[in-house]
Amino acid sequence: MRRPDETVSVFEAHRPRLVRLAYRMLGSVAEAEDVVQNAWLRWQGANAEGVREPAAWLTRTVTRLSLDVLKSARMRRETYVGAWLPEPLVQPEAEEGELHDDLTLTLMLALERLSPLERAAFLLHDVFGVEFEEVASTLGREPAAARQLAARARRHVQDARPRFPIERSEGEKIAQAFFDASRTGDVAALRSLLAEGVTLRSDGGGKVIAFLNPIHGLEKVLRLYSGLRRKFDPASFVHLRSMWIDGLPGYASIERGQVLQTTALDIEGGRIVGIYITRNPDKLAHVARELGLPSAPLH
Repeated sequence: MRRPDETVSVFEAHRPRLVRLAYRMLGSVAEAEDVVQNAWLRWQGANAEGVREPAAWLTRTVTRLSLDVLKSARMRRETYVGAWLPEPLVQPEAEEGELHDDLTLTLMLALERLSPLERAAFLLHDVFGVEFEEVASTLGREPAAARQLAARARRHVQDARPRFPIERSEGEKIAQAFFDASRTGDVAALRSLLAEGVTLRSDGGGKVIAFLNPIHGLEKVLRLYSGLRRKFDPASFVHLRSMWIDGLPGYASIERGQVLQTTALDIEGGRIVGIYITRNPDKLAHVARELGLPSAPLH
């Protein structure tokens, strides 16, 4: 039986990895933290007696808890108002540009197309390096079945993997230029930054104003920003901080002193192909804390 202080230290050593796993499973920082807290309670209850491989035990526990949560989460998303985006995972300043894994926000969205078991098999083996025998044990399947689950998942998400990760300095430069151009409605500057097939997604969750459906195509996105800046004073849009969000360059800003939002940019070949705007205050509480704000401002 481990001493109480050893039980705590062992769990805390694995906590960052467990939170990342739960977040990748659920797309929610808050739900990931709840899952890991539940795993901690189970770890305490077991008192780690007879657990020879804490990492495997904790990974298995967090995965199974996440699968339980994912079932209800997928049902909620079926009635979600507007476009759904994962909660923005902001990398700490000391780690910006250095991914713990190669999952970006675009790949997180692709994971939504997978079944819960496919998602778990892919994440455990391809992202977190768990052997298929342990994946199979975690999922209650034979190793061959676990391999098939991961293989199907790979086929579904292969186009969403980053082919040419952008350099940190270039990403930050483009993100700042995009904020400046979108804030002022500078159509010429925006045209130079955006790809022809650019897509904009905005997640307000029915809590704040956001675009209900994705906006596809350069001309539509240009008209959108041109119209917004005719309607609102550019001075009412304030850039708070540059940041990396789920492996993509972006920033946090406040609109009209009321609505906090994060913007993440998917960039290929020097052009922006995806704009991901999160405005739902329920998804931004951790970002507000990161920025030292009392809460996510809401109109």
